[in-house]
Amino acid sequence: MSYTVDEVLNHIEEEDVRFVRLAFRDAFGVQKNIAVMPGEVKKAFDIGMPINARSVAGFSESPYASLYLKPDPDTLTILPWRSESGKVLRMFCDVCTPEGDVYASDTRLLLKKAEERAKKAGIAFRFGTESEFYLFLKDENGNPTKIPYDHAGYLDIAPDDRCENIRREINLTIERMGLTPERSHHERGPGQNEIDFHYAKPLKAADQITTFKMAVRTIADRYGLFADFSPMPLPEQPGNGYHINLYAERKDGEDVALMAAAGILEVIRDITVFLNPTDDSYSRLGSNTAPDRVNWSREGKSELMYIESFHGRTRAELRSPDASGNPYLVYALLIHAGLSGIERSLPLPEADGDLLPSSRKEAGIAAMKSAFVQQFVPEEILRVYCNQQ
Repeated sequence: MSYTVDEVLNHIEEEDVRFVRLAFRDAFGVQKNIAVMPGEVKKAFDIGMPINARSVAGFSESPYASLYLKPDPDTLTILPWRSESGKVLRMFCDVCTPEGDVYASDTRLLLKKAEERAKKAGIAFRFGTESEFYLFLKDENGNPTKIPYDHAGYLDIAPDDRCENIRREINLTIERMGLTPERSHHERGPGQNEIDFHYAKPLKAADQITTFKMAVRTIADRYGLFADFSPMPLPEQPGNGYHINLYAERKDGEDVALMAAAGILEVIRDITVFLNPTDDSYSRLGSNTAPDRVNWSREGKSELMYIESFHGRTRAELRSPDASGNPYLVYALLIHAGLSGIERSLPLPEADGDLLPSSRKEAGIAAMKSAFVQQFVPEEILRVYCNQQ
């Protein structure tokens, strides 16, 4: 839903909003925020609210002592788990310079630029996501353990599946926040869950997964549990994937997802460090059904890219990413890579390609050498991911 600035200000007054969270993300997509009183929101829209940027990953090289948060009114949502008396409202923000320009290393800006490039090319991208997470018990001091909340398996039901009610509450809560969950179920690991989203425009899809992770962790905490999105929470058990479903078509409706998929496969090794930015990410790749090679198929087994045609539409499912990645940066790179494939009518490769990087160090070296990455990723962010700061 779209809102004007005046509509946001009226909403704050009419809904008895007492605190406003101005949220943004660091280079790794970790959500940050400052809270302001309602009387400060107009100022935030006009000139922004200052933050100490140099303490945030990805902004430490800023030439400015302060950067400024300017809210996006379209991202307005009430946090439903807070008190009905004195509500808390959250908006995502752009990170801006004192002159009012969006800061070059703000990954939300990078995604907006990628969307604009696609729009000029007459290509519409949509992303749907499949996000996995574990639920673990906490100890008597409230600290997370590695004890799963249940020992159910894939698609099991209650009473074996003890997570059923929590998934239900998550879905109902995020739906109230304007998100569009599609389906949910117990995954293969003990205490492991999956919630999937309908496809959406890239910026909305990135905003959705950022909101989703916050909501899951908050609701799990209310049950006395810890929600773990990390790539390999338990040795010898399935890791947590963040599968990304990509759709792409021209203005005239021509399906170009296969060419976009080919463009992504062409540079996938170069961008792996952004899709899998932690050391733990590489423990997951190649284990169970997680991919470790540049390949594709229509079989739906352990390939990197699963291609499916259904009801006249092609879906390309990228299966290597995990939820430790920054969705704004990830989607931006997938759009640029997809456009490269579409512009050249690139066919899918006929045979399996090279192995994916087997470590974050190897992935970082590939990114640092990549002309594609250097074209679309600001140097400051590249150094953060590749530990060059």
